[in-house]
Amino acid sequence: MRNLLFVAVSSLALAACGMNGAEEDTDTTTAQTAPAEDYGYETYDEDNLADSMASNDDAYGMGDSVAREDDAIPDSEERPIMQAQVVLDRVGFGPGVIDGKMGMSTENALRGFQEANDLDVTGELDEATKTALSDWDSIPATRVVTIPASWSSAEYVDIPEDPEGMAKLESLGYKSLDERLAERFHTTVDVLKALNPNGRPAGMNAKGEDSTATSSSQSTTEVKTEKTPPHTDEGKARIESYFTAGQQIRVPNIGGDRIEKGKIDNRDWQRTLASLGVGSDQPEVDRIVVSKAGKTLKAYQGDKLVALFTVSSGSSEFPLPLGEWDIVGEAYNPPYNYDPSVLSGGKEEGKEYTLPPGPNSPVGIVWIDLSKEHYGIHGTPDPETIGRAQSSGCVRLTNWDAARLAGMVSQSTQVIFEA
Repeated sequence: MRNLLFVAVSSLALAACGMNGAEEDTDTTTAQTAPAEDYGYETYDEDNLADSMASNDDAYGMGDSVAREDDAIPDSEERPIMQAQVVLDRVGFGPGVIDGKMGMSTENALRGFQEANDLDVTGELDEATKTALSDWDSIPATRVVTIPASWSSAEYVDIPEDPEGMAKLESLGYKSLDERLAERFHTTVDVLKALNPNGRPAGMNAKGEDSTATSSSQSTTEVKTEKTPPHTDEGKARIESYFTAGQQIRVPNIGGDRIEKGKIDNRDWQRTLASLGVGSDQPEVDRIVVSKAGKTLKAYQGDKLVALFTVSSGSSEFPLPLGEWDIVGEAYNPPYNYDPSVLSGGKEEGKEYTLPPGPNSPVGIVWIDLSKEHYGIHGTPDPETIGRAQSSGCVRLTNWDAARLAGMVSQSTQVIFEA
């Protein structure tokens, strides 16, 4: 059984990488997790505690699946790169943001898949790789889902840029329904808009019908495209959203989102996994290797590569600490201590603030604490920047990849940082 330790923070402040500078100087010794805000939660069924937009298939998208109304709208076009991305994402080789385009994160994912399957490591979707991926040809690039009705009552609040303003909020949650939806399907709002021209799933015509064959279940559906109006509630500004609760939309067909009943003890963390489309079944790994040059984190079972994620790691001012480290513990949905002195490397003074937890926290939704003081592995509120923007010495991943990694590691996992 995996030996997990929840890392707490003195004065509810996490020892974490800074927003723009060095790591916090705080003690992490006692067991505690910060609460996550409940945004509204509808499970798929009694045996799968993922949200109601779950992929409804097995780990690889094959075998029997549960038919549902949303499956009746075929996509209007083939999306081969996106199809490869969703497969790679499902099998543990994260392509980063799923956008249907070749890029650094997708090339890294292909290299990882190729290495794991004893193929020539090219980083290209070549014929040998297509053949190796052909077992998953039954997985379409996209699927249509209905945004849960409960999302309409969730609180979406614009987040101030200054730490004083952030500290006044109860949670650094999602700023809009659109942002929440994009993170749920490992993509961006722009990609979702492209998959849903005029607010309708690609493949659905203006009357709400399947553009290739009329579906009685869809023929009378009027797709709402009204934007959620901004409003203020106790001084909090609400950001306008393009999509609305109850609307059918086309999304990247990510899977591996099954949450087994009884597998996750922490209810708040279970909800977080559901909001990220991350399942509870993750491989236990003995070793992770972060490559500064390659901008990757590789996870191994013995000598077998089982997962790879693109990361941001260090900068010229705060370099990645090369060497071997241990995992001290994990903090789910941690708060964050903002200290300008630490962030500036002692060059600036100022007031400290405790920032609340949430997906838009500077360290995202999880902190994996390392034996190297003040260093850890964590998520981010800006998934598009992974592998491109520098970090403050720590290792930063997308929130969904960080959540998967948290389910793979334990205190017995060896951590290696290499040039």
